[in-house]
This record gives sequence, C-alpha cells and structure tokens, in this order.
Amino acid sequence: MIGQINKEYIQKRPTKFFSRMVSYALFEGRPVTTPGQWINPLVFKILNFAQQRNSNQIKEPVFILGTGRSGTTILGIVLSMHQDIAFLNEPKALWHSVFPDEDLIGSYSRSNASYYLDPAYATPERIQRIHNIYGFYLYTVMSKRVVDKYPELIFRIDFLKRIFPDFKALFIYRNGWDTCLSSANWSEVKGEQVKGETHDWWGVNNRKWHLLVDELVPQDEDLKMHYNEIKAFTNQVDMSIVEWIISMKKGLEVMAKYPQHIMPVRYEDLVSQPVNTLDTIRSFCHLQPDAALNAYALQTLKPVPAKKPIALNPILEKPFLALMQQLNY
Repeated sequence: MIGQINKEYIQKRPTKFFSRMVSYALFEGRPVTTPGQWINPLVFKILNFAQQRNSNQIKEPVFILGTGRSGTTILGIVLSMHQDIAFLNEPKALWHSVFPDEDLIGSYSRSNASYYLDPAYATPERIQRIHNIYGFYLYTVMSKRVVDKYPELIFRIDFLKRIFPDFKALFIYRNGWDTCLSSANWSEVKGEQVKGETHDWWGVNNRKWHLLVDELVPQDEDLKMHYNEIKAFTNQVDMSIVEWIISMKKGLEVMAKYPQHIMPVRYEDLVSQPVNTLDTIRSFCHLQPDAALNAYALQTLKPVPAKKPIALNPILEKPFLALMQQLNY
C-alpha cells in the first residue's frame, strides 16, 4: 500500500487521499530501508524552502511514540481520518533537515547521531525553522493539526518540549512477545544487502543497534552489567527484546514526569475497543468528535492472534517478564 492507505480509507473520506499522498511523497522522506529514495533530493528542497517561510507557532502537535511494530502506524493512519488532522509517518527527513545529528539509522547521513538530543540543541533559530516547516505542511494539506509518528522521540522528550511546549504524545505499547517477534521478523524478511552494506531494522550496518547499546544499555539498571554480552548479540529476537525493554522503561519514566503531555495507549485496547480508546485520545489531544474517524476505526481495527512465547535469553528474562507484568500482560 502506498502511503499506508487502502480503498476503504479513500472511500470513507476521499479528501484525505490528497493529504496522505502529499505527506508521503513530499514531506516524510524515504529511508534506506524503503524503495523510492530517488525522491529524497526533492523532499529536502521542499523542506529547505519551507524553513524560510514565516509561520505562526504550531499549537499542540501530537506525537506517536514508543517502539516500532507496536501499532504506531495504524494508530497514525486511523487518526489521520479526523477532519482536522494531517499525519506524517516517521518524517525523519523533516527532522534531519533541521537537526543533522538525529539520524539513527543512517538514511540521510552517516555522520554522528544520538538517541538523546540536548534541549540546548534546539536553538531559537532551529525551533522557528521546524515550526515553519510544520506550518507550511499544514497549509499545503489544508489541515489544522499535525500528528507525527516518530517512535524514537520517546528518548527526546525534554528536547521535544523545548520545541513544542504544549505538545501532546501518545505512548503506544503492545505485548512484548508480539512486538519483539514482529520486529525480528522484519529484519529477516526485509533486510537486504546494498552496495556492500546491510540495510535492515537496525539501519545501515547495525548503526541504530550500536547507538542503542553504547548510549542506552549503560544507563539501564538491569542491563548495564551485561553490556559486553549484549554488545555481542546477533540474534534478532534478543536485539529486539533489548530495544523493547529500554523503550518501555523510558515510556513509563516520561509519562510519570509529564502526565499532562503523554498518554498511554494499549494496542490491545485500541483494536478491541476502538471507539472508547479513540474517544479518550480525542479528549486528551483536544480534538472534536468525528463520526468518520470512529467509523473507519471500527472497519479497520481488529484484534490479531497473540504470538507464542519462546525461550528467552537468560540475561533478558527477568527485566522482560517484570515489564510484561507491570504493563498488565
């Protein structure tokens, strides 16, 4: 599906087809793990142009955070059905055009990058530039509110709050088995060799994995004593479980710190009780009721069978199961 939309999406609200196609083609950028990278030079020209256009401050942008394979994309697509919303699906080209050190997977740069971005990195000039881009984007797609799905921003909340003081964020989480086995399978199915480089879930030649291990594992009370063993992991499931553990802990931490800004969304509730869950999201994000949103959610969101547990690496078993219990799985 181009732009993550299908026939039902177009039928339910045809005007959204334009918004979604413009978002996908001209603002998000195409990472190294997807086709269509030939369009990136045009995307960066548009983003650079947008940075120079004066815009009012963007009000209450909504961010979808967590870890991949947790329902982040489907939540964004469903929310994009709302009459006031335009959805950007991991617009990392947009962020990279203003903050060059944010590219964790190496899609647009092979220079230094970091999970954590110091709030001071968001200078007043850079803050205005990203507001200008969002403003131009909303003007182009004729919408009022931005929803930006970028899971790794969960590690950059203080940075994000400096840019958008009134931001709202949805921390979506899913059963750890389903999440980790799905992301491990992603690398096995979609990973490829390109000009001597490996491109998979972990970006270019495990770039994201190395950054995660070197920056985040030493900060984790359960994992830091196993740093050397974890650094040597090559099993995709083990690697995905490490990412899930660290991301879930960070999500719980920032929710406790900023409850007025960050709302938890349990994937299983979203697909089994879509209207109730979306009503709670709407209220939290200050969005008006929208019948088409609920109708599309009921048509699209369906529970899926849970994946069967497998044997866990002994290093990861205790923190993984403790988090599963804490998240009520």
